[in-house]
Amino acid sequence: MVSKEELLAKNIKEFYSEGNSALMRSSFNSATSLFFKALAVLADWLILYKEGFIPKNHADRFRVLELRYPEIYQLLDKDFPVYQDSYSLVLTKEIAEALRNDVKTIAKKTGFELD
Repeated sequence: MVSKEELLAKNIKEFYSEGNSALMRSSFNSATSLFFKALAVLADWLILYKEGFIPKNHADRFRVLELRYPEIYQLLDKDFPVYQDSYSLVLTKEIAEALRNDVKTIAKKTGFELD
C-alpha cells in the first residue's frame, strides 16, 4: 500500500514533469496550472510531513502556511491569482517559467527531490 506521503510525492513529480512538457509545447496556460498544482501539493506534502495531516482545501492550506510557514505562504499567495488567471486569460512563457522557478524554490526549501 502506498503511503499518503508517497502519493503526494508522486503527484508533485507528475505535475512538475507535465508542466515542463506543456512549457516545451508552448502551452503556457496548461504549464502554469500544472506548476501551481505542483506548488499546492508540495505545500501539502510539507504540511503532512511536519504537521501530520493534509489540508482539505486551498483555504486550509493557506491558513496553515500563513501561520507556520510564512515564506512558503508568500510564494503560494503570490502565485494563486496567476493560477486563477490561467482559466480566463492567455498567459506567457515568462509567467509559466516564474511558477516553475517557484516550484524549484519551494522544493529546495523543503528538501523535496524533484528529479
